[in-house]
Amino acid sequence: MRPSRTRRASAVALVLLAAACGTPPAETGGEAATAAPASAGRTVYPLTFDNCGTRVTFRRPPQRVLILNGTSVGEVESFLLLGLERSILANAQSYGVSDDPTMTARIKALPTGGLTMNKNFDVPAEQVLKLKPDLVVSTWSGGFDPARGFATREQLAAAGITSLVNPVNCAMGKPQATEQDKRAYRNQSINSSLEFLSLLGRVFDVQRKAFDLIGRLRARVESVRARVAALPPRKVLIAYPGMAMMNANGLPAVMTGGIYDDVIRAAGGVNAFAGQTADMTRTLNREQLATAQVDVLVVGLFTPEENGAEAAAKLFAAYPHWAAARSRTYTVVSDGVYLGPLNAWAVEKISKVVHPGG
Repeated sequence: MRPSRTRRASAVALVLLAAACGTPPAETGGEAATAAPASAGRTVYPLTFDNCGTRVTFRRPPQRVLILNGTSVGEVESFLLLGLERSILANAQSYGVSDDPTMTARIKALPTGGLTMNKNFDVPAEQVLKLKPDLVVSTWSGGFDPARGFATREQLAAAGITSLVNPVNCAMGKPQATEQDKRAYRNQSINSSLEFLSLLGRVFDVQRKAFDLIGRLRARVESVRARVAALPPRKVLIAYPGMAMMNANGLPAVMTGGIYDDVIRAAGGVNAFAGQTADMTRTLNREQLATAQVDVLVVGLFTPEENGAEAAAKLFAAYPHWAAARSRTYTVVSDGVYLGPLNAWAVEKISKVVHPGG
């Protein structure tokens, strides 16, 4: 049984407030294989590389994968778009609403392994070890933190289980993270989402699928960039009313920095709070929100029960001085602005209201 949406939302800040990471250049055969560009070649096993300071080796494509929650959905979506659902033994990630209309049902159809979450919103160590996966995937380093009741990477290795952290989030939940990881973590972008697809392509020997998928997704984003490149950027605000528990003042969660800014830029806009760190989501006050320059409102949905049009109307009524309020200019997104393979969906949606005639 998964935690309730309300309880989980307070933990979402662990992932969503972090606007995060890139990966170092790859070397053939291993050390920094995570950032290797997807190719059409075959994987040569054993495949060994460094993953967030842990050396991992794959002797064949994993067949019993556990995807930890981490209040993320990007990893399971990446598996699905690469056609790797048969390798999933248990999935703990879900969201309930998606910019890809097919995604919610596809995630719901995946096995969950009968797993339950602990108070830190993820699978406790004893359940992971009992399930006996051959690979455990976490969106962040904190997914292997024993202080939170999770199995360590060392425990898993001793049981013959390989572990993998999305490389973009190496610094997240890892106090001893390198400066390179911290810097990359702060500079997360759409490319970070594509890098994880490339990594899965190598690990599972589906490099042709990954190469083709990345090409299609990148082409969609670049098509929008080209269309809006010569047009003046407009101020865009991404706000999640259903995540108000993430803000100290009970305001909608306003997303800034990292991948959020990159999605907005690709769509021809600029974040209304550009230059702010992800901490703005937590600290934003009513005066700052009221005086912000907002040409376009992007309403983020957190649960399927939310109504985007109603949420936009309430925000426009609360902040009538916004240009977006006067023109009623808004669109609705959900998971496409997060780290994950659906950024192209969000870029396309946002661009249509930022530059509708461009």
